[in-house]
Amino acid sequence: MANAMLKIEDLESGYGVMQVLWKPNMEVKKGSITSLLGPNGVGKSTLLLTVLGSVEPWGGKITYEDEVITHLPTHKKVDLGLTLAPEGRHLFGEMNVHENLIMGAYRKEALKSINDSLDLVYSLFPILKERDRQRAGSLSGGQQQMLTIARALMTRPKLVMLDEPSQGLAPILVGEVFETIEKLQADVGLTILLVEQNAEASLNAASYVYIMQGGQIKVQGTADEIKGSADIREAYLGM
Repeated sequence: MANAMLKIEDLESGYGVMQVLWKPNMEVKKGSITSLLGPNGVGKSTLLLTVLGSVEPWGGKITYEDEVITHLPTHKKVDLGLTLAPEGRHLFGEMNVHENLIMGAYRKEALKSINDSLDLVYSLFPILKERDRQRAGSLSGGQQQMLTIARALMTRPKLVMLDEPSQGLAPILVGEVFETIEKLQADVGLTILLVEQNAEASLNAASYVYIMQGGQIKVQGTADEIKGSADIREAYLGM
């Protein structure tokens, strides 16, 4: 794929002696929303954590903007513009919204443009601006999810990996979160790698889709190709 921003080749990793990733290959094109789908427990989150460096790769190769970053420490990957909004909303519950956002801007580059970043996230998530002095732990689930994404944006990323952004949200909020994801790509020009259980919302947002099973990529194609194949939807996505 021409102008791939992130390229994953034959990636292997796991926990202890348990191998989770069995040589998946993927490419994320610059400026795209690329979706990684599949049921729970197939290795999607492990793939994101391995790309970020929180889980050490056992084998294979990760290339970002034509630079091999396979074994680069996490903070150096973040410095290059790669970031992860993890599942489960890892916020500082006792701190307010504003303080949580400031914690996201710890990179030297990010600190320089902290006010611009705040303006950006407050324009994307007006509710966070309204609640900026409220404790993060007292926000609703949907607002906490927005804050998790907003905090990841404070690092001034070029590529953001979103892990299950709609997890545990009411359907109306799922729509809002996906609208924001599409806005990040269209208006802010971010490249997005999206891991998501909600196959339908993902297929509507993404341009290219990979489907994972058992730590391997089983199917890939444009969102339209996947949507158009009843066999693939039934076999892998339960749709």
